Amino acid sequence: MQTLQEAPSQSGLPIPLTQAPNSTIDDGVSGSEFYSWLGECHGFFHNVALIVPSLLFVLYLAFQSRKSFSKLSHGRSYIMIAYYGCLWLVSLLNLAWCCFQAWECSPGKEVTWNILSLFTTSGMLFLEVSLLAFLLQGNYASGLEALTRTFFISGILVVLDILLKAIYLFGLGIPLFIDNNDRAHRTKWALWVVHRLVITAIYGFILFMYHSRWRERLPARPAFYKYTAIMFTLNVLVLFACLLTGNGAGFGFWLYSATIVCYHAFYLPLLYVTFLADFFQEEDLNLENVYYSEMKDAGFFDADWE
Repeated sequence: MQTLQEAPSQSGLPIPLTQAPNSTIDDGVSGSEFYSWLGECHGFFHNVALIVPSLLFVLYLAFQSRKSFSKLSHGRSYIMIAYYGCLWLVSLLNLAWCCFQAWECSPGKEVTWNILSLFTTSGMLFLEVSLLAFLLQGNYASGLEALTRTFFISGILVVLDILLKAIYLFGLGIPLFIDNNDRAHRTKWALWVVHRLVITAIYGFILFMYHSRWRERLPARPAFYKYTAIMFTLNVLVLFACLLTGNGAGFGFWLYSATIVCYHAFYLPLLYVTFLADFFQEEDLNLENVYYSEMKDAGFFDADWE
């Protein structure tokens, strides 16, 4: 009996039937895997809209890292150093979350996806709560006491949020982070409504302070007001989408997906532009003022007065 590995030819020599190393079959399999990674689950455009902005932001942080490290080391602001490090960590987590969207729809990957989603969303929430604490302080603070107080309060809130979500996920079996066929889970959407209602109320309270007699307690920076207005609008949309989806409306589920894409793709760049970019620019202005004062004391501008 002839084996499948060899077949006799007309010249009597065996002809191998094994697959050639450079066969196009392997290319087809790898191409299929690439398409399943990028195109399945929520779709090609959904995944690209998440991955591209997140990847570009991480590359931007890497490109600016040398300059940022130099300014942070000279500025000696403990809050800014810690916040910049947290931003790096959360940006990498968010990029991984955006790249592995296929895990959400893959059997056997539910636990891994839930853990990744839990830490990613909690890290972004930590940055969000910390920035709100900075806003309510009224100005930048650079002392260890301010850093400890702010991060301690933010850490407690985020740890409580992680514990509650872990109970919902692994104790009660509520699929908080699986959004493909879950419009029937009313308990899940009720939980998200409460979660978003609290965050929306906080941003709404800060906006109210900007238009009240307590405005002087907030930083006199237009960027902070714009940030608060953007986040208030986004959370209102998410809250509205959760209410609609909980009642079975298909448009609500589409709106919820769109707001989640916007949040994971653009929140971290918005945070950087609002908070850290201003700090780095102020350092440049402060250095220029120092150099000018030193040159003036040395008599470089005496000729201008003659």
